[in-house]
Amino acid sequence: MTAKQKSSAQLIYLILAALFIASLVTSNLIFQKFFYWYPIDIELFDVKLFEISVGLLPYPITFLITDILSEIYGKKKANQVVIAGIFASFFSLLIIYVSKSVPAISWSPVKDDTFLDVFGAAPLAVLASMLAYLFAQFIDIRVYHFWKNLTKGKHLWLRNNFSTFTSQIVDTLTVLLLLCSFGIIKWDLFLGLLISGILFKIIVAALDTPILYGIVYLFRRKFNLKIGEEITD
Repeated sequence: MTAKQKSSAQLIYLILAALFIASLVTSNLIFQKFFYWYPIDIELFDVKLFEISVGLLPYPITFLITDILSEIYGKKKANQVVIAGIFASFFSLLIIYVSKSVPAISWSPVKDDTFLDVFGAAPLAVLASMLAYLFAQFIDIRVYHFWKNLTKGKHLWLRNNFSTFTSQIVDTLTVLLLLCSFGIIKWDLFLGLLISGILFKIIVAALDTPILYGIVYLFRRKFNLKIGEEITD
């Protein structure tokens, strides 16, 4: 690989890492708004389906990016971005904590009560999300590379979907258990949110497979990579 190609690969890596961290931090900050992601009122086991947090909207992007990084840059680089995301999330938690501690002045457009309504549960939410996220992301990377090694770099769709399905189920189950245990979400909503969240994430993971194929194709073409080959330092 030429010096110009290495520089380009490093720049793309930084951009993907930035998108990953931005998606992760944003999902933790906006999670308290819920909506129907499919406009039909359906109940299963006496719980409503399709109710999810808006925090799930950017979350699948993080798993797509780790799959891209795992495929092109390798396991080590993917793990580095995951760790960077953890630090970024805890740093945002610190900023929120400090912001809550200072009182709003009389003409502040956002009053203390409003700020607390929006960000009051954020510290516990970030903690719950980080514990679930840390567990799920490392599972995603490990499962991805297990299938990559097993198939000798072939069948990209297989490792993409199997790794994402497994990690997303683990993530959704873990974060909901923690949020309900912390009292942020009522237990009677647990089953409905669990089913809705897993269903949403599985559908998105299946839909992003063509996107992953397209991105990997462009990477291989740009950097002259063979199937299974990764960009090394």
